[in-house]
Amino acid sequence: MKDLAQCRKEIDEVDRQLLRLFEERMALCREVARYKRAHGLPTLDASREEAVLAALAGKTAPELLPYARKLWRVLMDLSKEFQDQGGISP
Repeated sequence: MKDLAQCRKEIDEVDRQLLRLFEERMALCREVARYKRAHGLPTLDASREEAVLAALAGKTAPELLPYARKLWRVLMDLSKEFQDQGGISP
């Protein structure tokens, strides 16, 4: 068993990686928002969100699936908020 300090050190490293990936994801969301704005599309694409959530079932350990769905819902909500509240520049 790892000790608490080692676990926290490893969590901190994973958190750094997650933050870098979050920033990358939001940059891509910015591009999606620009495309949607240029083509008059709404921010929300409910069918896309449902497809993303459904795909988690085949990619996530069963005991983690409810938590993965919550995480992805939060990510999608943040992405929509970012798009709607000035996340894109003209």
